[in-house]
Amino acid sequence: MELTKIRSFILPKFALHIVKIYRFPISREGSGSIKATLLTSGISQKRKEVRMVSVLQCQNLVKAYGPMPALGPVTFDVPPGRIVGLLGPNGSGKTTLIKTIAGLLVPTSGHVAINGHQPGVESKSFVSYLPERTYLSSWMKVSDAIDYFESFYQDFSRERALDMLSRLQVPINSHIKKLSKGTKEKVQLILVMSRQASLYLLDEPIAGVDPAARDYILQTIISNYDRNASIIISTHLISDVETVLDDYIFLNMGHIVAAGPVSSVREAGWPSLDQYFREAFRC
Repeated sequence: MELTKIRSFILPKFALHIVKIYRFPISREGSGSIKATLLTSGISQKRKEVRMVSVLQCQNLVKAYGPMPALGPVTFDVPPGRIVGLLGPNGSGKTTLIKTIAGLLVPTSGHVAINGHQPGVESKSFVSYLPERTYLSSWMKVSDAIDYFESFYQDFSRERALDMLSRLQVPINSHIKKLSKGTKEKVQLILVMSRQASLYLLDEPIAGVDPAARDYILQTIISNYDRNASIIISTHLISDVETVLDDYIFLNMGHIVAAGPVSSVREAGWPSLDQYFREAFRC
């Protein structure tokens, strides 16, 4: 299967100031090939004057380890109020991209901006990041983790965190080291989503959660963030998350190979985003 490499992408529905945009997907043919279509958008002068400030901007972003690039170059914008699925096979660059946006990795070249600020001390005040691994100290109790977040982040809501922990029946006096892997992930997600951030970066938020709790976790994600904020969810469990996604980005070998509104996948004749992904990355 031939995948067309797309190195520049702006979410088409909200790219008000961009004349040329990429829109996906893309027709389904008998061979299952995916093709990009470059459209020219006719934009009125009035809409040109109203420039929407993106929550996240990545411009020609590259991260390399020695001579081998792990990511990029990739270019895309995420406007406010969108839930974006960052999808791709293992080793495609998803975690590298999220860590670079979060400021944990320094880009080799290119530009990242969150609310107009480069990743750094200031950007951490409006970026809420959930890593793929446990980051809470094992000696902590759940209540200690709540105290830590409350003292560290001015936008943290103790009331919201306690409510979600209660709904998931997580006792706040339990030690982190005694919790199951899935319960630890629930606690971490609750802490992250209890902040009033502009951008939430969630790396595999439901990977270790039992299927029965996934629906509640996803409902927690979409019901506990400011509608002016945006969420990027990195996951391989596409069938579980696609109902909450507005847009998707497929990464492969560090490059964006397809991206666009989830609704356009079904409009193009695919039964689901999960099926589209399986066809695109079929071995």
